[in-house]
Amino acid sequence: MVTLTHKNNHGVVKMKRYTMRSLMEWKRSPSRKSLLLRGARQVGKTHLVRQFGTTFEHFVEINLETYPDLIPLFEGNLDPERIIRELSLRFQAPIEPGKTLLFIDEIQEFPRAIIALRYFYEKMPGLHVVAAGSLVDFAIQQVGVPVGRVEFLYLYPLSFLEFLEAMERRDLVEAILAQEMGVPFSDPIHQLLLEYFAQYLLVGGMPDAVKCWRDEKNFRACQMIHHNLMVAYRQDFHKYAKEHQVKYLNLILEEAPRFMGRKFTFMSLSGDYRKRDLDPCLDLLIYARVLHKVYQTSAQGLPLLAGSSYQRYKLIFIDIALAQTLLGIGLQESMMNLAKELVNRGEAVEALVGQELLAYSEPRMDPTLFYWHRERAGSTAEVDYVIQKGHDIFPIEVKSGSKREMRSLYRFLETHLTSSFGYRISIDPFSDEEKLASVPLYAIAKLFQDPVQ
Repeated sequence: MVTLTHKNNHGVVKMKRYTMRSLMEWKRSPSRKSLLLRGARQVGKTHLVRQFGTTFEHFVEINLETYPDLIPLFEGNLDPERIIRELSLRFQAPIEPGKTLLFIDEIQEFPRAIIALRYFYEKMPGLHVVAAGSLVDFAIQQVGVPVGRVEFLYLYPLSFLEFLEAMERRDLVEAILAQEMGVPFSDPIHQLLLEYFAQYLLVGGMPDAVKCWRDEKNFRACQMIHHNLMVAYRQDFHKYAKEHQVKYLNLILEEAPRFMGRKFTFMSLSGDYRKRDLDPCLDLLIYARVLHKVYQTSAQGLPLLAGSSYQRYKLIFIDIALAQTLLGIGLQESMMNLAKELVNRGEAVEALVGQELLAYSEPRMDPTLFYWHRERAGSTAEVDYVIQKGHDIFPIEVKSGSKREMRSLYRFLETHLTSSFGYRISIDPFSDEEKLASVPLYAIAKLFQDPVQ
């Protein structure tokens, strides 16, 4: 339990997250509801809310995992006035509408506390209440969510622009955002940005690893953080899975990185396993937000989900560095030649682009990723990602090297008359061709309207 008043700074180094803007908009909204922050373990939810808490006169945090003795507050009568009164007495902390942020962390430890969020909204709408939890999606499955009474916000690992912010290169962020599409940077700046993106490919976006790289530039320490995160994810298996499912969860976790960039099938896993045993376990990893599916879609109209197949999908990890840890890729060796990493690691680069697309998505929505694949006699065409912008559909091809062959993307444009042009994402600088915009890997944020604050 942490109780903080009068804008304490918590004694931590701040790491800028662009989701803060959404939190500030929520704070100012007269029609706000209780807010539930969703995201995988260790993506920075608690740190973000604590930073947000410094914008209030008072901040009160209760952690239901660290202090289970607080759980009885949410048993029986869920009258918010009673809950607030008892919290205020217990911790000698003022909890006042309009002045205090109440933060309920690890709320999944007592799912009924999620139901209490409804009553905070209905009976104390002036009080700012935020809840979060590493495995909160499982608690939502158990008790449901009060419809129209709770808002959601989704948090992912740091985007590349947030990575640059953490490296104290706000100047590069501003340069990327100000650069006109189709107009290349000078070669020295282009190469500098590619070098930072290669670092991002290897360090990933998990906050602890990024902070370690910024402060220490220590290969071994960063890799140990990645390893410890994977240990924590495995330990979580026992919290949300049945005992006989743990071995299947471990299997999928170990095998999934091998499928980066290609369709995932249970038949391709090493060993003799049944789909009916593995399928529910993959769903558990999706609910835990450790893995994300990229669904195949025909992309012939909106919504993209309407033309998708639930049986055909790729998998990407929550964070590319964690996937590489499972593959046994050494961080120190890779850092020795960053330029080669971007050229030689095509599947990893494609997965990282997916990670970026998630990170820049509207934080109030739970996004779904799509790709396009078509097989005809004697020919196969595939586009790595398909995105919706407004009422338009755009194909995205990811090229780790400088290969300019774009047959699949042009085939997509030929067969999708409502798509006027596509994007090629690669190590090459900005350029424009007929029906094709070339975007460097470091500028994926440019595909989104106003991705930062």
